[in-house]
Amino acid sequence: MQVSAPNNIKIYNLSSGKSLPEWLSERKRRSLSKNVDIRRRIELIQDFDMPGISTSIRVSKDEQYILATGIYKPRVKCFDVHNLALKFERCFDSEIITFETISDDYSKIVFLQCDRSIEFHAAHGKYYKLRVPNFGRDLKYHYPSCDVFIVGDSNKIYRINLERGQFLQSFETEATSINKCEINPLHHLLTVGTQEGKIEAWDPRVRNKVGILDCALHCITQEKLETVPSITTLKFQGGLNLGVGTSTGHVLIYDIRSNKPFLVKDHMYGLPIKCIDFHQKMDLVYSMDSSIVKIWKKDSGKLYTSIEASQHNFNDLSVIPNSGMLLTANESVKMQVYYIPSLGPAPYWCSFLDNLTEELEELNYDIIYDDYKFVTDKELDELNLSHLKGTNLLRAYMHGYFMDIRLYKKARDVMKPFEFEEYKKKRIRDKIKEEAVNRVQIQKLPNVNQELALKLMENTNIKNKKKQTSSNLLKDERFKALFNNPDFQVDKNSEEYALLNPVVSQLIKNKAKKLKRQLPNEEEDEQEDKIYEDKSKGNSSDESFIHDSSDNDSSDDEKQWVKEVQKNYRLIKKNEREREQQNEDNINLIPKYELKIDKIKNQVKFEDGGPQKKKQNKATFGARLENEETHNIKVSGSRGSKEMTFVIRKKKQHPEVKRRRIEYNVLRPAGSILRKKC
Repeated sequence: MQVSAPNNIKIYNLSSGKSLPEWLSERKRRSLSKNVDIRRRIELIQDFDMPGISTSIRVSKDEQYILATGIYKPRVKCFDVHNLALKFERCFDSEIITFETISDDYSKIVFLQCDRSIEFHAAHGKYYKLRVPNFGRDLKYHYPSCDVFIVGDSNKIYRINLERGQFLQSFETEATSINKCEINPLHHLLTVGTQEGKIEAWDPRVRNKVGILDCALHCITQEKLETVPSITTLKFQGGLNLGVGTSTGHVLIYDIRSNKPFLVKDHMYGLPIKCIDFHQKMDLVYSMDSSIVKIWKKDSGKLYTSIEASQHNFNDLSVIPNSGMLLTANESVKMQVYYIPSLGPAPYWCSFLDNLTEELEELNYDIIYDDYKFVTDKELDELNLSHLKGTNLLRAYMHGYFMDIRLYKKARDVMKPFEFEEYKKKRIRDKIKEEAVNRVQIQKLPNVNQELALKLMENTNIKNKKKQTSSNLLKDERFKALFNNPDFQVDKNSEEYALLNPVVSQLIKNKAKKLKRQLPNEEEDEQEDKIYEDKSKGNSSDESFIHDSSDNDSSDDEKQWVKEVQKNYRLIKKNEREREQQNEDNINLIPKYELKIDKIKNQVKFEDGGPQKKKQNKATFGARLENEETHNIKVSGSRGSKEMTFVIRKKKQHPEVKRRRIEYNVLRPAGSILRKKC
């Protein structure tokens, strides 16, 4: 047990101290019995822990059972306070966000899980499981109507009727998402806290919204101006008072008859408020964030006492009614139990604590300063208060100083007097930008394939899913090089593009015609009505005329497309012929240059080549040409203008010519015979 006295109020931590592992031998346990830390340790409830961390904790309505959830593996534990021991333990498939006891004991429980599922448990175990459309953040049970309200990452409040066993029509709010919901136990008003810092009140009887409360404006300070404070927790006291916790660490106490809070309490830590509760007999408020639990007066906001997290952050808080005992779930194995005698007696199932508290008092108390602000040396220099070091206005603590919160606020307002005005201007600018989204926007085009990017951007405005997927090519990293790398640029001068361009242009024209048909004018609607009237009278000629006109349109489109393709094809062939002609001209120029070089070489006389030169001169002209052509290299184009050389063999040709001449002379003409007979 650990005792502290912040603000001269004694607080007993019943869970502190060393815990003995189960595998420890009896001999070792007896040897540790003389240890002072273990002797002063109180194990109020046996196995009051979780394998990893505990996420939420509740006390049943009959105050006989304590239920807690944690990980890992996700599970729920139920403790019987009469036996001060574990009653049962159940595991889940996914982590528990929150839960609600429907009955007075543990026999009926509803669990909200992180995978959008809701699990119903009975006394024997799991009863039923279903899923909601969106991820849930909180749930509450409405007893008169047997409805379960689920809120989460949407603007809807889902309703499940447990008597019918079916979903009912959900409530639609004005928020983007809802963080918390709460039902007043007296008049059953349903309130929900939104992400935009507003509270919406709904009447389950008439299923209508009855009011909206804007809480963000009342808790905006000049310290945190980046985001609008959102609602993180709600709690009713009686029928009129409402406690609201925000993400900036502020607690607002409202009378629901007024739209302004009568008290605003700042935790000074800037952490979201996780839990709020009220003392039933004393006008005290319990407010908890991840680092501290503060107990303060509801009317004035003056601190009564506080419980600071020593090593692990707090996750949830549960106050046992009509007593001074608190239960907390935290980021550690052990769940903490605190007892404050000044708030009330110990519960009936551990009344022996009243006798033990007097014997276990300690003199060394931890002091927590509530009306002071912790600042570092850098912050002091920014506020121009470094000259106060060593005075009574600054109290050294760790790596900084504590200073009065009133002095801090005055110095900050002097250094930054227009910070709040700048925040207002920033909010106005953001609002104007949001409204300007609907206006015409200039879209940035990539450096490569700009026309293709424009077509893809136009598809984003179309509701067709297939076209929307094509527009995602601009965002897909796999096709990033298509718009950045110049190697992927579409070449409009290529043959493939010239042949495909008429097809693409004709498709665009057909799409435009379809759009015109889908969006007719009022005059066209009237004409269609007249046509239908004529049909009813039996005018078949009009119907045939309509069909003929549509057929003619389609045939005309096909003719235009064919003409364009033929025209482009002729242009391609013409360009090919021009390129081939240029290649031939270049080839013809090469032998001329070679002949000039040969003439220059022939003019040179060599002493050693005399006999060979004479032999070449005696040869025939054809043999000399053949000898020169063997040393020449001829270059020709890939298409047409081919050259073939051959040699006539005179020995074989000469006798064949003689034989044909002889045979020709032997043949006698028959024309003279016919003339004689006639």
